[in-house]
This record gives sequence, C-alpha cells and structure tokens, in this order.
Amino acid sequence: MAKKVSKNETNKLLKKVISSIEDKKGKNIVSIDLSKIDNAITNYFVVCSATSTTQVDAIYDNIMEKVYVDLNMKPFHREGYENSEWILIDYFDLVVHIFLEDIRNFYKLEDLWADGIIKRYQNVD
Repeated sequence: MAKKVSKNETNKLLKKVISSIEDKKGKNIVSIDLSKIDNAITNYFVVCSATSTTQVDAIYDNIMEKVYVDLNMKPFHREGYENSEWILIDYFDLVVHIFLEDIRNFYKLEDLWADGIIKRYQNVD
C-alpha cells in the first residue's frame, strides 16, 4: 500500500513513472504539480496517451514493474485495467492517468487542473 512519502521520494517516483512511460512510447506526457493548490487530492498528476489498448496495458505494466522493482512501492489504488481506455494508478502523492488518445481528448484532464504547474516531456522516437 502506498503511503505519504518525502518530497525527495516523490521526485524519484515522478522520474521513474515518466521514464517508464517513455520506455513504452507513451505520447503527450505531462506532469501537473498540484502541491501549491489548496485541497488538491494529490501533489502530482502524470498524464499520457496511448494509441491502442495494448499500448495502454504495456505502459501500465511497465510502470507497475519499474516502480516496484526500483523503488519498492506499490500503488494505493488502481482502476480501469479491465477496459484499458483510461487506467489510473494512485501512489498517494502522485496519480498516473494513462489514456487512449480519444478518451483523453474528451475528458481534457489538464484543463480541469490548469491552476497547477504543467510540465511537458519531449517524446523521443
């Protein structure tokens, strides 16, 4: 079970999640720093897109494996794996959202949290 961790541990988790998404060619990767927003449900959101349910699953599996093996962390909560259209992985201080592209475009999660500090990551092919 995930628990609240230090800022340093959260930064390690953020870097590991981003690299795990990049490993599986996730698209349009962003982190949203919500730590300065009153009543935010977490400190960070990480959002990415995939072009197929197979890629959504691959990104999810890679994050779960790399975070557990390298940081010995398990998520507090997970959902959406059954449909593989929008998978959420909750590490308490950081929540990962893996979307199919059209689902992400529909929900526009970044717009809902536009008060946060948004950082975009370069996709390298």
